[in-house]
Amino acid sequence: MPTDQRPNIVMVLTDDHAAHAISAYDDTLLQTPNLDRLAHEGMRFDATYCTNALCAPSRASILTGTYSHVNGVRTLSTHFDAAQPTFVSMLRDAGYQTWLAGKWHLGHGGEHDPQGFDYWEVLDGQGPYWDPELISEHGRRTVSGYTTTILTDLAIERIRHRDPDRPFCLLLHHKAPHRSWDPDTAHAKLFADEDLPEPATLFDDHAGHGRAAREARMRIGRDLNERDLKAPFPPDLSEPERTRWAYQRYLKDYLRCVVSVDENTGRLLDVLDDEGLRDDTIVAYSSDQGFFLGDHGWYDKRFMYDESLRMPLLVRYPPEVPAGSATDAMALNIDFAQTFLDYAGIEAHPRMQGESLRPLLRGERPDGWRDSIYYRYWEHDDNPHHVEAHYGVRTERYKLIYYYARGFGIPGASDRTMEPEWELFDLERDPAELTNVWADPAYAGVREKLRAELARLQAQYADEPCEDSA
Repeated sequence: MPTDQRPNIVMVLTDDHAAHAISAYDDTLLQTPNLDRLAHEGMRFDATYCTNALCAPSRASILTGTYSHVNGVRTLSTHFDAAQPTFVSMLRDAGYQTWLAGKWHLGHGGEHDPQGFDYWEVLDGQGPYWDPELISEHGRRTVSGYTTTILTDLAIERIRHRDPDRPFCLLLHHKAPHRSWDPDTAHAKLFADEDLPEPATLFDDHAGHGRAAREARMRIGRDLNERDLKAPFPPDLSEPERTRWAYQRYLKDYLRCVVSVDENTGRLLDVLDDEGLRDDTIVAYSSDQGFFLGDHGWYDKRFMYDESLRMPLLVRYPPEVPAGSATDAMALNIDFAQTFLDYAGIEAHPRMQGESLRPLLRGERPDGWRDSIYYRYWEHDDNPHHVEAHYGVRTERYKLIYYYARGFGIPGASDRTMEPEWELFDLERDPAELTNVWADPAYAGVREKLRAELARLQAQYADEPCEDSA
């Protein structure tokens, strides 16, 4: 361990990696032995959620430990002021070596470039799967090869050339498995001779949902394009046939990209072992949000439905985290910052809004641990997905969503307005979230309790409710 005895911190963050595409969570679709290794040697979080299911906003929340309305990144068009406090800048001020390789996606130039890092080299915007152009404080360069492997190489290089007397914080942020799902040549034929199982809700007609779900443009058989599918739709297919054909093509490429992430995560773990750092290093694996893998007939994210809301989180730290453990305690992406600071012995910044997960990682659940979470999606009626702005509360059993359906002039949001609507789901009776029971008289008491809890959480996090939802 470094001479000051504080642990190293490694966070591998992917983009749009749904928990149900990791076999430690669900082995229906594929095997991910290296990610499973983290679960077997550490803890699997089963109820981790994002606060805004969109790439840039979630990344800003992870870095700052704050909701979108606090850090300013509400949509893909509202860039990050990188001078604001982050757990990385606080670690660096406390003597950590700090490195970032991969996707930044929070704006470039001036105040938007990464700050608080001794080294950073990032993709230009979303970045490609092949031959990426990388941006650093020294300029731009293009590197030939597959991006997932290249970014892992950069991370491994930092570890091997570290100052052994100081702890480090490494952020390895992959582009994969984000759209348009271009696999490495080594994995291009995986799953070619099999039909992947279809989710039970692949042909959801959204009759049990409100307008927002019915009008969203994320249908696999309708809204994926030739670039996504690597081929045009065959002619004369019926609507169900189009959906099935597109589902197989899209999801196989998505999973091929996941396999590359899994293998490169294995490479990274092997280097930590080879360098004698296994017991000295916290390794966390997560994604900026979940993703619809044909669930409800969709790809993409944004909605508060669980496939989008839920994030994977796997954490290994042998001195403190019991191997093979799991927790169903509710965690949020705003908790990551305070957790890392806690392990480094640094007091969280006063503006941070999360909680340290360290007690959970030790196998303890503190009295008064949260039993509900607050979510808000700001990028109203975006083009091309057209998902309406909404906020809501999730408890263990229920989920309440309010589609306020206005953009409020925020960059990236539409100026169209729609009639507000509510959705309420009983997750115990309806885990797939297929039937909105908002109007059911039997749930009148539940409605009012959840509305009160929604108001309480908005006050706690200092977010302004829409007047007509109060």
